[in-house]
Amino acid sequence: MTGKILLVVHQETSNPGRVARQLRGLGYSLDIRRPSGGDPLPAHMNDHEGAVIFGGPMSANDDHLDFVRAEIDWIETVLASGKPYLGICLGAQMMVRTLGSEVRLHKDEMVEIGYHRIKPTVSGRDFFNKPMCVYQWHKEGFELPDGAELLASGERFENQAFKYGDNAYGIQFHPEVTNSMMMRWLTNAAHMLEFPGAQPHVDQVRARRRYDGETIRWLDGFLRMWLKIA
Repeated sequence: MTGKILLVVHQETSNPGRVARQLRGLGYSLDIRRPSGGDPLPAHMNDHEGAVIFGGPMSANDDHLDFVRAEIDWIETVLASGKPYLGICLGAQMMVRTLGSEVRLHKDEMVEIGYHRIKPTVSGRDFFNKPMCVYQWHKEGFELPDGAELLASGERFENQAFKYGDNAYGIQFHPEVTNSMMMRWLTNAAHMLEFPGAQPHVDQVRARRRYDGETIRWLDGFLRMWLKIA
């Protein structure tokens, strides 16, 4: 085995999806923890090659939830270790708060739920070689932290992907989502499709058939780059 990657998810039914599948395919073992269910986070990163923090229905601003506040503080442990960090949606927003910046609702209370186009910045062309339509499920966005480098932007929520330091990344979109995960979200959180800006169920399914293959290829290349695999 190549090493062990820490995966942090935020609900009992949460699934690391395609990220877990691809990491296993690259030879890594996985340490999956759920702080919301009482799982402790490690005091150091000596036993892990990197960490991926996933999304969830809670907000990075939910300081009344002890595990959210503790996780935001704990992210500094990963950043200080120099080990690779990847924050997906909530995980990106938590890192933003760790770095002292803000997470907030869209000024017009719009959401991004469905497939939305992002485009690389000049700095992001090594990570996104062209604009992509990616799967989104969020109602909050983030301000870019001081010292962070914007890699991709979007029309509704400008900041879509960023890099901090040598190997800490935050992405607003959800490359981990498999077809079964998407169907579960569309069923269990169907009320969110009534929010302003959310795409209808049928449009999301149709867009997935068109764009998901590109997401699979992007994620494989990104994980190899992130973990410095030739």
